[in-house]
Amino acid sequence: MAPHTRARVREVIDRLGYRPDPVARALASGHGDVIELVVVDDATVFGSSPYYGRVTAGILQELAGTNSQLSVHVVEKPDAAALLTRIADTVSAGVVLVNVAPALAAEFHARCERVVAMSPSAPGVPFVGVENAEGAYAAMVHLHETGRKRIAALHGQEGNPCAEGRRKGHQRAVRDLGIPDVAAAGKFRREAGYELTQRLLAEEPELDAIFVACDLMATGAMQALADAGRRIPEDVAVVGFDDSVIAACSTPPMSSVHQPVEQMAAAATRALVRRQVAPHWQRVFPAELRVRRSSAA
Repeated sequence: MAPHTRARVREVIDRLGYRPDPVARALASGHGDVIELVVVDDATVFGSSPYYGRVTAGILQELAGTNSQLSVHVVEKPDAAALLTRIADTVSAGVVLVNVAPALAAEFHARCERVVAMSPSAPGVPFVGVENAEGAYAAMVHLHETGRKRIAALHGQEGNPCAEGRRKGHQRAVRDLGIPDVAAAGKFRREAGYELTQRLLAEEPELDAIFVACDLMATGAMQALADAGRRIPEDVAVVGFDDSVIAACSTPPMSSVHQPVEQMAAAATRALVRRQVAPHWQRVFPAELRVRRSSAA
């Protein structure tokens, strides 16, 4: 390109405020792949939930030092199918799915095998996950062994694979321990934890422990207990699930089942970048209960 032509192009670029897209540049040059992260949720929730930040961090950790790029798509349910259709036609290294309904994940997988879901999904769809049922079971046993008699559980919404797994662990503990099945369900949101705990306290005045299937929901439960004048753990013990940063930063620090989200996201990314994903590929991580003051004996 002649010097005067280059100068003219630069002038136009500066006037338009153009900035190159590193993802598009990597693809055009053939020097990099793109991992597409597709999250089906409200954008506000994406920005406030520790889980999504941990997924993103795990992917970026795996891509560090490579020519691969991350492209993030946050979409609400009505628009998810159209987005995935577009991505299926242009996919590069692969796609990581979060909160995508199993039926939609299966439809996408039929068109593009380079995909990993961040939880169990439709049969055949590759996924990474955690021992949800085992983690929930350990939380319930811990509460029972510390002398709690009236243990409730707050579950996530129906249809969510993680919520379903944790519900199964709670129900198995109810059967094995011979304790009442006291439970309520709602979305994995702080507001839901608050409202459901208020309802449980009204219905179960003898409640002395709560297992909450999500740390974010558990913070709402702890606030509801505080507003009701219930001390944690003296009056009501609390155990969450995820072991996100908010668990250690709660007052008192919250016991929680550790879910290695960053490692899970990194494993999904690594398998996609190395072209190791095939139908039925999966990797399940152990769940470990980490006890803090919110459920101390």
